[in-house]
Amino acid sequence: MRQLVSWVVSACVGFGRACVVAAVAMLVPAVWAAAVAVWIWWWDGDPWSGTVPFLWACIGTLALSRPVCRMFRSLVAKWTGTVIPGGYRQPGAVTQMSTGYWWNGYSYERTSRDARMDQQWRTRWRDPATWRDLRFTAIAPVTVGLICAIPPAGLAAAILGLSQPAFFARLIGVLGLAVAIGGASYAWRSAEPVAVRFLGPSPAMTMAERVDELTAQRADTTVAQAAEIRRIERDLHDGAQARLVALGMSLATAEKLMETDPDQAKALLRQARAGATTSLTELRELVRGISPPVLNERGLVDAVRALALDSPLEATVSADVRLRLDPPIESALYFGVAELLTNAAKHARATRARISVVRDDTGIAVEVEDDGRGGVSVRADGGLAGLRRRLSVFDGTVEITSPAGGPTRVRMVVPCESL
Repeated sequence: MRQLVSWVVSACVGFGRACVVAAVAMLVPAVWAAAVAVWIWWWDGDPWSGTVPFLWACIGTLALSRPVCRMFRSLVAKWTGTVIPGGYRQPGAVTQMSTGYWWNGYSYERTSRDARMDQQWRTRWRDPATWRDLRFTAIAPVTVGLICAIPPAGLAAAILGLSQPAFFARLIGVLGLAVAIGGASYAWRSAEPVAVRFLGPSPAMTMAERVDELTAQRADTTVAQAAEIRRIERDLHDGAQARLVALGMSLATAEKLMETDPDQAKALLRQARAGATTSLTELRELVRGISPPVLNERGLVDAVRALALDSPLEATVSADVRLRLDPPIESALYFGVAELLTNAAKHARATRARISVVRDDTGIAVEVEDDGRGGVSVRADGGLAGLRRRLSVFDGTVEITSPAGGPTRVRMVVPCESL
């Protein structure tokens, strides 16, 4: 009994999905059918008046192609879990020039609104995804559209046939009912392979997206390097350089007082030695911020353990002690862990943290979990967004799970091979 109920539910759900897919696939053919009907009804022999319905049909096709493809992707993702990326080009920034005109990457316009509209149209017309969508709207009706139309067509035949007294008509009705019931659970499944085959981004589109992504990463890296150089210069100027200048002046003064006031000279020398010790400490801290010695000497695992010991949180580390990676990857993960521990202590009001470093056949995963208040949000100019950009250089990802009230769990995954 339970299997029968399950089969009936599956058939009903499948019938509804088949009707939805067929309706979406037939939107563009419906526009052209309406254009033909208007042409038959309206045409008076004038060739120019006869082209108007077909002109509107072309405009309707262009307007519906992208929404139809987006609906197909949404239905496939919702029903099967298969996510098909759109691969559409995104318009760039619109910039106002010193002359007052707006530059959109293609032309100059008088207002920002005109610049954005011109940019959107140019981007859409030059996007290969536009022509891919038009191709799909021509393929979908004769493939998945016809297949998904079988169950509703069978149901319509069953209703019409069984309502007639003739034996042949009733036989057609029974056959139509069998087709509708038997195909309801399977007809809609044809949407997935067709959508995956014809709606996925082409290799050229994927390559273009990758080039854009690498260009943005290069720009972010350049900006980050410039900011890091300015920070190092500022730290040297305000810290160690100032102390070394004061040290030189103290030594020069002590040299002059050596003969006349030995006690004062000794005091200045003691101050100079203390200043030299402080300068050495500051230089070590600066070097540690650039490239921690323990990271270079002992690898990521020991560096993370040292970081956990210095953290104000009660942090525990579980890791594979044999793990060694390329230095750039180790550096990115190390500073990522440092960023997460700092955020947990400073913003999340956490008291404990757990760090795990796991290696598998595809790469390395570093997970940081704290007992803070949760509710973490990623801002475009925040540290977590910067962490994502830093790891994206290595095709890495950052997954954040932070419900309100905690706990917060951040997982950094980088595909690589251990040394």
